[in-house]
Amino acid sequence: MNKEIAKELDIYANEVCRRYSKKNRAGNYNKETFSISEVIPTSDHTASVIFKKDSGKLAAFFFYYINRGASKGWKYFVPTDSHITGFRAFEYYKLNVERSNYKHNFG
Repeated sequence: MNKEIAKELDIYANEVCRRYSKKNRAGNYNKETFSISEVIPTSDHTASVIFKKDSGKLAAFFFYYINRGASKGWKYFVPTDSHITGFRAFEYYKLNVERSNYKHNFG
């Protein structure tokens, strides 16, 4: 991850942390506050951000970077086990698409 993208991630992760820490946020039933426990880069354009709640529980957020267009910048979501299973399956299909597309680079 290059330095500028890492700096943008740090700024955005802290903003998300502030948003989730709002006591009156919809879904914040226990009125918890969050702090960043760790940022773990997982590729040039993805990271796992681990938040610690004041209850002591942890929450894992998936952050991903879009490098161009109107949506350029960091985005995130909180994946469920179902999302993770789906991503594991997606990896197989993505590999097959890349395998199929490779030959089209030479014609």
